[in-house]
Amino acid sequence: MKLYKTLKRCAEVVVAIVLGAAVFAAAAQDRVIVMASTTSTEQSGLFAHLLPAFTQATGIKVSVVALGTGQALDMGRRGDADLVFVHDTTAELKFIADGYGVKRWPVMHNDFVLVGPKLDPAGIKGKDISLALKKLAASSSAFVSRADKSGTHAAELRAWSAAGLEVPNDMKSGKPDRYKACGCGMGPALNMASSLDAHTLTDRGTWISFKNKGDLTVLVEGDANLFNPYGVMVVNPVKHPHVKFELAQKFVDWAVSPSGQARIASFKIDGEQLFFPDAQK
Repeated sequence: MKLYKTLKRCAEVVVAIVLGAAVFAAAAQDRVIVMASTTSTEQSGLFAHLLPAFTQATGIKVSVVALGTGQALDMGRRGDADLVFVHDTTAELKFIADGYGVKRWPVMHNDFVLVGPKLDPAGIKGKDISLALKKLAASSSAFVSRADKSGTHAAELRAWSAAGLEVPNDMKSGKPDRYKACGCGMGPALNMASSLDAHTLTDRGTWISFKNKGDLTVLVEGDANLFNPYGVMVVNPVKHPHVKFELAQKFVDWAVSPSGQARIASFKIDGEQLFFPDAQK
């Protein structure tokens, strides 16, 4: 009988430990939010620098799904993410206007650059992106487009349109199929451009962190039309009641706070700053 009571007590302790662990695991899971963001923020290394500091400050963990901006916004529309951190202001404002997000908070910016072969066979080097694209279209050089509805893809299409060009119809001269639509993230697009000695538009953050530059270099930069702002939005709980609104808002509050903005500003590679804070302006 004594042995039975002892075994029973041990079993009760084991059950209590298992239940306690399950409750703890559930509570920990409740402190995890899903962020739909861009490949540029992920592949540049920003989140590896930023998110541990946020978790340390709040105890909240962030699970990042890195996609093109269009796909990230679609995740938010479906309620598959708690917040969205992207870089296409026009699409972001529509996301808010359609009721899928509560508010757009400006967080940071960098810029886009047009990269291509160092020898610059199309003669496009300079600061004028419209002039550069006109020269590129008239040349026999190739261009790699992300073609993935990302913020970078949207910026590329705006740049072609501003130059009065229709892509890929305006790139028929020279060798065929010069407009390479990869349907891929920024890193793979840069890899393709590097292997083909082609041109592509990239955000500066990913470019700085990119290791396989090959013969590519920055050919066009400094045009005001290449400005690249990032915004963050919490998914509207009215549309999707299951989203972790309060926890997601804590990330927004931290990202736009002096601490979060300082953390963004401190992210550098080889001494070069990749993103510039916008929230305190």
